Amino acid sequence: MTMPEPHQALKTRFCELVGVRYPIIQTGMGWVAGSSLVIATAKAGGLGILASATMSLDELKQQIEEVRSATDAPFGVNLRTDVADIDERVALMVDAKVRVASFAQAPRADLVTQCKEAGLFVMPTVGARRHAEKVAALGVDAVIAQGAEGGGHTGQVPTTLLTSEVVDAVGEDVCVLSAGGWSSGRGLVAALALGADGIAMGTRFLLSSDSQVPDEIKKQYLATSVTGTVVSTRIDGAPQRVVRTDLVDRLEKSSWIRNLPRSLKSAHQFRSESGASLMSLLKEGKAMKEGNELTWSQVVMAANAPVMTKAGLVDGRTDVGVLPTGQVAGVIDEVLSVEKIITSVINEANATLDRLSQR
Repeated sequence: MTMPEPHQALKTRFCELVGVRYPIIQTGMGWVAGSSLVIATAKAGGLGILASATMSLDELKQQIEEVRSATDAPFGVNLRTDVADIDERVALMVDAKVRVASFAQAPRADLVTQCKEAGLFVMPTVGARRHAEKVAALGVDAVIAQGAEGGGHTGQVPTTLLTSEVVDAVGEDVCVLSAGGWSSGRGLVAALALGADGIAMGTRFLLSSDSQVPDEIKKQYLATSVTGTVVSTRIDGAPQRVVRTDLVDRLEKSSWIRNLPRSLKSAHQFRSESGASLMSLLKEGKAMKEGNELTWSQVVMAANAPVMTKAGLVDGRTDVGVLPTGQVAGVIDEVLSVEKIITSVINEANATLDRLSQR
C-alpha cells in the first residue's frame, strides 16, 4: 500500500520535531503496545509507543531491540515515573536512540531535565488544564491532552474542551496532541482546528490486526456500543473507563474494603510475575502515593489495574479481568491493519481539508 502524501495542514510542528510523516500517535497501552504494534505504526508513518509499565527492564530491552532491528523510524517508550529502575530505563532508551519519552503521570522536574539533556522528546499525558500548566513549566516538549472519552485512566473534561484549554494554557512552545474519541480523518482535522498538533489513538490501534489482543476479545470490543462503557473507581481507586461487564457491575456495587483481598492478591501476583522485590514495591508505592496524592488504600488497590487488565486483554478472562477502552469503540466496526488505519485516516483528512477549502 502506497503511503499517501499528507495535505500541507497535516505537516505539523510535531511531525517536524519528532521526525514522523503523519501527526498520529499510537498510545502506550499496557499489555497491548508491544513491538509488533509499534513496528507497524512506525512503518506506516505514525509514532508508535511501547508500553513499558507492564515490562521488566530486560523485557523492555528486548522489545526496543526488536523495534530497532525492524525500522529506523522514530518511536517512543511510555514510562511510569514511580518505578525503582527509572534511571536504568532512561539510559536504555538513550543508548538505543529512542526518540520519545512518554509519561502517563506528571514526571518530576529532575526527570524531565535528565531526559531532555539526553536528547529525548518528553511528552506526558494530562487530563486537566492545571496538569498541563504544571508540566509545561517543567519544560516538556509536548503533552497529550486526554479527554473524558478516552480509555483507561481518564479525567472528567470532554476532549474538545480539554484540547482547547490545554492549547491556550501551554502556549506556542509546547506541542499538544489530542486524545480521547478519535478514530478518523475528520477527527484529525477537528483536533487541528482546536489548535492541536495531531491526535493520539489507543482503542483504534488496539482494534487492529497488529495488536496482540486475542481475536475473541476484539469481537467483544466491536460489539460494545458508545454507551457500553463505564468510568469506575472500583478497579484501582482511580477513574478508569472500561467495557461494562458483569464483573464491573459487581465491583461497582462493592466497597474498597470488600475489594481489598483481590488487591492484595493482585499485588502478590504482580510481584511474582515481574520479579520485583518487596522493598522495590514498597518504594514504588510510596512514590505513587506522594506523586499522585493517593491514600494508602488507593495505593494497595492500584495493583489491581495491571493484573486485571492482563486477565482481560491477554488471557481473555473477562470474568476476572477488565477491558480498558475509549467510547470510540462504539463507532469502530472492523479490525484493520495499522497500515490501513493510518492510510484511511490521512486520506479522509486530506479529503476533508480539500472540501473545506472549496466552500
